[in-house]
Amino acid sequence: MKIILLGAPGAGKGTQAKKLSARYDIPHISTGDIFRANIKNGTELGKKAKEYMDKGLLVPDELVVELVVDRLAQDDCKKGYVLDGFPRTIPQAEALDEALLRNGESIDYAIEVDASDMAIIKRMAGRRACPVCGATYHIVSIPPKTEGICDNCGSELILRDDDKPETVQKRLEVYHAQTQPLVQYYKDKGILKTVDGVKDADATFRDIEEILNRISA
Repeated sequence: MKIILLGAPGAGKGTQAKKLSARYDIPHISTGDIFRANIKNGTELGKKAKEYMDKGLLVPDELVVELVVDRLAQDDCKKGYVLDGFPRTIPQAEALDEALLRNGESIDYAIEVDASDMAIIKRMAGRRACPVCGATYHIVSIPPKTEGICDNCGSELILRDDDKPETVQKRLEVYHAQTQPLVQYYKDKGILKTVDGVKDADATFRDIEEILNRISA
């Protein structure tokens, strides 16, 4: 079961990726994790990526795809995987398809976790984070026991810059310009399924499970 999760930042695709990973016993893979692992282990691909990152440059698509395909070739991916945050652009998607095809493989499902910009901005404005221990909360869905105070270490919670409405709006603009075209790309391939990301996380996951069970039945 090879799955790509699509969705705007804040739509909840990371949460759904973790749930899918646990439910179907397949790895949850993000490019950030791949970069960190390769750099930490000093691989040749990691060294190449680090050269770009140290200069503040974006890692080229060719190298990103090479890193991802290398990760997908590992033993824990034999039963499948959930790709979260990759591909981000049409050229990356095309390069990934070509690389998988050379191994006689292809993506089985692209699942879009859909949420309106307004819903995402409202959701992310409610997030709170602990600057000391890193714990995260939401003032509505996952509130701390004491308002504004971390349950774990007692530090004062903050609204991160990334979660402020003006920052979220900019991130959404980038998503709509660069990544949203992937929805049509996978729709044209006949493998796109869409779920409502505005629902609570468990309800959204039940919808995903229903889709996967129906397809594989």
